[in-house]
Amino acid sequence: MRPVTPPPLVELQRTLYASRNPTRRWLHQSRREHVESALRRLAKERGGTDALEVGPGSGIYLALLCELFEHVTASDIEPEYLDHLDRVVAEHPNLELAVDDIASSSLKPESFDLVLCSEVIEHAPEPERVVAGLRRVLRPGGALVLSTPQARSTLELASRVAFLPGIIDIVRRVYREPILPTGHISLLTVREVEALLASNGFRVLERHTGGLYLPLVAELGGRAGLRLARRLERRISRGRLDGLLWTQSWVAERSR
Repeated sequence: MRPVTPPPLVELQRTLYASRNPTRRWLHQSRREHVESALRRLAKERGGTDALEVGPGSGIYLALLCELFEHVTASDIEPEYLDHLDRVVAEHPNLELAVDDIASSSLKPESFDLVLCSEVIEHAPEPERVVAGLRRVLRPGGALVLSTPQARSTLELASRVAFLPGIIDIVRRVYREPILPTGHISLLTVREVEALLASNGFRVLERHTGGLYLPLVAELGGRAGLRLARRLERRISRGRLDGLLWTQSWVAERSR
């Protein structure tokens, strides 16, 4: 059987966590570390047997979910985004794949103790329907781990410039790695995400923002540029400039 070639965006995700650019690598690894920490903590404190990841991408969280829960489901609206996960399924017999649109899901209601939805809602034309779908499949009292970019972060603003004709060629020469359009069509602010969660019957337990991109410093500053970004991130987190940070991560509970 010929190996399945992952979609370009999945292949891109795999390279981001090992990027040769220190800032690019940190932006993705720090989000991954925060999400994994939340998953471990919730599994230990709350228990539960069934977990779902909506939009698993390259599958970076699936091994951990399979370690923490007895039964794990990974769902995506596009079959091709699941086809490349056959190796992960072979290594983890408690994992199953499901082609499903969480915005109008056919998964059984109230069937999961924990749902992970990382970097998904920004790709959805109607994120409110996605959040409603996440609540539908969670058991009462179940936990949601959600992450999505901040609408006004420096990275999202710079991305709009980076893909302009001519500029994108320079960016690709600087990074010497895949640079693809993100497909972010529904970027939200912290207040907007908080309102979405509240209106769909979620109680927020935690919120974290992190990841500061400094244009040109990230590309030209190397490790020194990364150290500067990390220092500034700590200073502005939860302050007036918090919205400049790239990622917002949430832990919420479905109200009973």
